[in-house]
Amino acid sequence: MTLSRRALLNLGLATSSVAATSALASDEKKDPKGEGGPAPNYASVLVDTTLCIGCRKCEEACNKRNHLPRTAESFENKEALRTFRRPTEGAFTVVNRFVGSPSPDQASLPESHCKVQCMHCLIPSCVSACIVGAMRKTSDGAVVYNPTICVGCRYCQVACPFEVPAYEFDVALTPRVRKCEFCTDRAKGTGANPACAASCPTEALVFGHRGALVAMAKDRLAKKPDRYVNHIYGETEVGGTSWLYLTGRPAEELGLLKLTDTAPALRTEAIQHGIFKFGALPIALYGALAGLMWVNNRKEAPGGSPGAGPGGPPAPGAGGGAK
Repeated sequence: MTLSRRALLNLGLATSSVAATSALASDEKKDPKGEGGPAPNYASVLVDTTLCIGCRKCEEACNKRNHLPRTAESFENKEALRTFRRPTEGAFTVVNRFVGSPSPDQASLPESHCKVQCMHCLIPSCVSACIVGAMRKTSDGAVVYNPTICVGCRYCQVACPFEVPAYEFDVALTPRVRKCEFCTDRAKGTGANPACAASCPTEALVFGHRGALVAMAKDRLAKKPDRYVNHIYGETEVGGTSWLYLTGRPAEELGLLKLTDTAPALRTEAIQHGIFKFGALPIALYGALAGLMWVNNRKEAPGGSPGAGPGGPPAPGAGGGAK
């Protein structure tokens, strides 16, 4: 059997694609929540929504630190809080206001405010989904992005359970994925240093090591049980996040999504590792493609006769027979 140049090219591309997927799937992700793991030392922020007054100082600090486009209105303008907002390519963090409560037993609850940004997951789905490594998790836990190798597939957007990454659709030639990067400065080699936390006048945002902040949150829950819902949002959601929340009402009422404790990346990678273990699928796919091409070559032989493919014995009546 001989294969045409086009057939060989197609087979090579298919095999390379499968091999690349297999290689990506072979990267093990360690669960950082275990004893002695890096999670307790990850950079983190504890958000106490009961202390947030909706001043938008965090939004302004984020805008300045990241050199984002200036907004038409001043950050002191509270009218923006009337509309529920999400992070965009021009705003890495936003504060939303929630008035009252739909729960009958909380009818007298005063208005609440909640800040939203990239959660910097301990096991980030965006990093797992990125096919070129443009998304990565640094040693201190910040999830950062390298636009120079990004191919614009936007798989990170699809993978993020918090629906955070935004994309510069209006930039024709060099669009980027945009999100909070914990104010890291890769050029200077500095780690997480969030401007939003430093700017908060009420200390609703506290920056520190994750382990210490989890302990701080648990201490507040124990000392003031009537002030908070007895849950630290982000401690276990999707395997844990670097942003932790204490709330005075159910987290879902503050725009925080209700998610499972299992990191999506662990689910998808378990499937990938099972499929591509020992390279069984690439080998099987290669064999199937080769077999299919062999059958096609036989069908394309002169007169459609089996065995009369290129290089094979001539078929009866096809010329070249005994004289």
